[in-house]
Amino acid sequence: MAVFIVHYEHPDDAGWQQQLLPHIHYLQDLLAEKVLLASGPLPDAGVKSAMLIISARDETELQAIIARDPFAEHGLIENMTVVKWDPIFGAFNNVSTMPGSMQSR
Repeated sequence: MAVFIVHYEHPDDAGWQQQLLPHIHYLQDLLAEKVLLASGPLPDAGVKSAMLIISARDETELQAIIARDPFAEHGLIENMTVVKWDPIFGAFNNVSTMPGSMQSR
């Protein structure tokens, strides 16, 4: 499994408000599936935006996961960036390429 950091904006405030609860349920489902490692808004970004840390086999699977987001289904995601990340240090070490390593001296 790989870990991806996803950042996106949703500047359509009315659409965001309408789809917020379905989006929350979607995130809760991803948490239960252990696909979503963390997520939250970026409150000082100037436009509604969020960052998600997602575990997926590859970018194709990641894109399929994002496509199920009600924000994506309703065209409310803009300026999305995706980067692959290897969280060797810290809270997500267990999903890194070196689980159990590099945690302490």
